Amino acid sequence: MSEPINLLITIPLEKALLAALKKRFPQLKITHQPVQKGEQLPEELWAEAELLYTFRALPTREQAPRLRWVQFHSAGIDAFAGHSLLQPPGPEEHSIMFTTLSGANAPQVAEHALALILALGHNLPALLSDQSRAKWSPRRLERFIPRELRRKTVGIVGYGSVGRQLAHLLQPFNVSVLASKRDLLNESEVNQFHPDGPPPVDAEGQPLPQPNLIRRLYPGRALRSMFKDCDIVVVTVPLTKETRGMIGEKQLEALQPHAILVDVSRGGILDHQALIAALKEGSFAGAALDVFPEEPLPADSPLWEMPNVIISPHIAGLSPRYDARAMALFTENIAHHLAGEELLNEYEPERGY
Repeated sequence: MSEPINLLITIPLEKALLAALKKRFPQLKITHQPVQKGEQLPEELWAEAELLYTFRALPTREQAPRLRWVQFHSAGIDAFAGHSLLQPPGPEEHSIMFTTLSGANAPQVAEHALALILALGHNLPALLSDQSRAKWSPRRLERFIPRELRRKTVGIVGYGSVGRQLAHLLQPFNVSVLASKRDLLNESEVNQFHPDGPPPVDAEGQPLPQPNLIRRLYPGRALRSMFKDCDIVVVTVPLTKETRGMIGEKQLEALQPHAILVDVSRGGILDHQALIAALKEGSFAGAALDVFPEEPLPADSPLWEMPNVIISPHIAGLSPRYDARAMALFTENIAHHLAGEELLNEYEPERGY
């Protein structure tokens, strides 16, 4: 009988999800020790770990000599890119695979983006401001005329799992969807985005929307061209060396005066100095922001006082079903690992995600 494989889980996890994992994979020796930081764990647990499922707690290579695979509990791991564990192995060191939960939070992030679009379009900030002052606007019939979403052109910056979910949610509004993506050059991506290819599925095994939901796909370098044609722009790209600061003054000045901007990506992609300047000048109609270069957003930021801005405190990915979706994807990845197959969502350092 072969030795059990040591899996260390450092995130809080419901008993039912943990029990299901143990039942599915009896060949694993599962240690569940929820901690926030690597130094909170005993050295002997790191020394035994072969597989790791974690959010923030990471060991050094010296602490975990048997470690072969790390599954992160988040879609983006840009915050950990500088950690020593994620650096290329030395000549005497073994390689470690890193995977993310890309796609597990796509349903809720897409819904949040849609909620922000509708909130801006239907003047919810002004409505709530009046409500807080117990004021019935005498000019309500002019002041609260909405920007209807129906038949508008929506541009999605980053046509990944969140972008595809959002394109699907937008369909009942009869919108025209434009999207930008880094590239479509490798074979797997061409197959994934071709209408006749195998339908991609989300973390729960449900079919994802197909690319024919979009009218036109732009390369990442052509954002200005896309922005010119958009009534609404939604940013969903991961934070990488290429995407940091990718939306600045030149891109924002391409927006139409009635356009709105929604950012549910990562802080650092959108240049906030350029954003604040454009909003003050009235270059476009408004913005809804869930992510910021500095978090929490400083109290002295002009964004707090702008009536055409919605501040959302980086909560777009929250969902009561996130852990269940995450474990469904992790379970599939364990099956791949035990079968010697390619893992889902493997982190590629050169791409940054």
